[in-house]
Amino acid sequence: MNNEFVVTPYGVSGEVDYDVLIQRFGTKRIDEPLLKRISKYGPLHHMLRRQVFYSHRDLEWVLDEYDKGNRFALYTGRGPSGPIHLGHMMPWTFTKYLQDVFKVNLWFQLTDDEKFMFYDHLTLEDTKKWGYENALDIIALGFDQKLTKIFLDTEYIKTMYPLAIRAAKKINFSTIKAVFGFDNSNNIGSIFFTSIQTVPCFLESMEKGRKVPCLIPCGIDQDPHFRITRDVAEGLGYYKPALVHAKLMPSLAGAEKMSTSTKADTTIFTTDDKKTVKKKVMNAFTGGRVSVEEQRKLGGNPDICSVFQYQAYFFEPDDAKLAKLQADCRSGGIMCGECKTILFEKVWKFLEEHQRRREKAKDVVQEFFIRD
Repeated sequence: MNNEFVVTPYGVSGEVDYDVLIQRFGTKRIDEPLLKRISKYGPLHHMLRRQVFYSHRDLEWVLDEYDKGNRFALYTGRGPSGPIHLGHMMPWTFTKYLQDVFKVNLWFQLTDDEKFMFYDHLTLEDTKKWGYENALDIIALGFDQKLTKIFLDTEYIKTMYPLAIRAAKKINFSTIKAVFGFDNSNNIGSIFFTSIQTVPCFLESMEKGRKVPCLIPCGIDQDPHFRITRDVAEGLGYYKPALVHAKLMPSLAGAEKMSTSTKADTTIFTTDDKKTVKKKVMNAFTGGRVSVEEQRKLGGNPDICSVFQYQAYFFEPDDAKLAKLQADCRSGGIMCGECKTILFEKVWKFLEEHQRRREKAKDVVQEFFIRD
């Protein structure tokens, strides 16, 4: 595989080799002994079993602390720049699994400031509006209201700012340039932003008045922010945050990352209607052959098929059923049209219920938010 790919919080390009990425970022694979340990707390999520969440930093240490009674807090987030799609939902679904299994607090950051600074077409009013819209999707997933705190940076900045500037004082511009590839054209707000993203790792510690471990479930493209955070954490008087990393959910076009801002026809949004979802799924890239006859004879290739990847990443938690689907594809026992129909039915069943819950979330959204 070509190693010329780029993965940063601000852009993913090329065909990502996740094994190479572990080496580049210096993370650890979630191996069988660690999976066995996690299974003692509750059933293993299919995203763990299938190596969708496949990499980590200090996950063993977080579990050690949990076993001692020093419960960790969860932290994840969203940059509100547009509607939510299934790629966003994947790590949030896993975060909910962690909250359900370990019964721990979740701090959910909405970085309205970040998206304003990075996107010329968005006003601060736009990013705030998208923050509240996106929160409906977060709440609709069923996070425990008693354990979940959602905040917009601009509405919680009085609490965050003192620690953000303490972090900023420890981070050199040369580090930011090296990690993110910034140059002299970047505005100074974007250069400062990692200091803001550092703070939620320590909000539970600030609230409790003692050092509390933090676990961050996120796409592996977000890891660079937290490498910097880990470098300054102990100097700020806190534990280094631990991370568990997901692979990036592909678009319906194949290997590329699902995107909000581009190629909307290959991205499924949570607010899409049934007709739109069906059209997108039925037009998806597959690993099929050029004809039905050839497919029946030679079989398809699920390894490159976006339809199969959606089943594996998100929509088919039963390993036996997924294995049968894979075998049927390779043997030519199922055609791409059938496979697409199966996926569409699952996606629409999920979205129909999600949209119902999303509408109900409007009644309670304010109760989830914390502000200064």
